[in-house]
Amino acid sequence: MKLNDLSPKEGSVKDRKRVGRGIGSGTGKTGGRGVKGQKSRSGVSVAGFEGGQMPIYRRLPKRGFNNIFAKTFNEVSVERIQKAIDAGKLDKGATVDIDTLVKAGIVRRKRDGVRLLGNGEIKDGVTLEVNYATKSAAEKVEKAGGSVKLLEPREKTAE
Repeated sequence: MKLNDLSPKEGSVKDRKRVGRGIGSGTGKTGGRGVKGQKSRSGVSVAGFEGGQMPIYRRLPKRGFNNIFAKTFNEVSVERIQKAIDAGKLDKGATVDIDTLVKAGIVRRKRDGVRLLGNGEIKDGVTLEVNYATKSAAEKVEKAGGSVKLLEPREKTAE
């Protein structure tokens, strides 16, 4: 099989609409743009423009505060870790950190670290290296024979 033998599935790709190609096409002459006016001309982009009226994004007041230093963590429950162990994605004896969780497919990307939540139950003792853990999560892991090591939060990454 070669690259030139590949083709998309039947019916998955539509031809683009060719406008301005004669009256019989249904989109001839004005090409679906209507008649006259700014939006019928080429090179016009008027998103948010309301024709001289004060735009809604300026009429409404600003609210709240966006903290540029806020960190986003992956929240993982002890139940999710137990399911991964049962499915064979994580080893019982191994140390579980952010890299292991990404490799196992439990979290999609690293973000600024992991926050361990106490939802569900855990049977197997594992060593977890996380940035934060709730009291109930830490108690459940230690009760099952594992341990929770708290790390410093990672530096903010551009994702």
